[in-house]
Amino acid sequence: MTDTIALTGIVATTPRHLVTSSGLAITSFRLACRQRRFDRVKNAWVDADTNWYTVSTFRQLAHNVERSVHKGEPVLVTGRLRIRDWENEDRAGTSVEVEADAVGHDLTWGTTALARSIAPAAAEQREGDPAGGAAGEAVTAQAEPGTGQDEPDAGQGESETQSA
Repeated sequence: MTDTIALTGIVATTPRHLVTSSGLAITSFRLACRQRRFDRVKNAWVDADTNWYTVSTFRQLAHNVERSVHKGEPVLVTGRLRIRDWENEDRAGTSVEVEADAVGHDLTWGTTALARSIAPAAAEQREGDPAGGAAGEAVTAQAEPGTGQDEPDAGQGESETQSA
């Protein structure tokens, strides 16, 4: 059984990115989730305990986290919770890890803009395509054919041109 968890917290370490010899991209960082509670005696909100998690991301999510998430930023993380006991020569402990399915900025504290990335496999297919781009190139405001969605700027330029 796997436990799914949703967390909000602050990125506490600079995300560490690596690619294994088999080509698997992994990005991980520590997440600090501080609890707050209302103290009736002080009649104010006070900081309580902080829970610490190691968040691991894989494949395309790992590449996107490397480019988008920085130390000190508030984020939302959803994924599978893993709690493991460990022991080495001089110490023992418990690690609390989250294998993330999704990571994003917590918009309670600010704004962000999405720049759609091209998956490495799709980028390789598009390299020979004159309309295609390089791996990791941002694709913005691209509507899928047949979805009925217009591009965000479609029509705006026409009305301005006609009124001029």
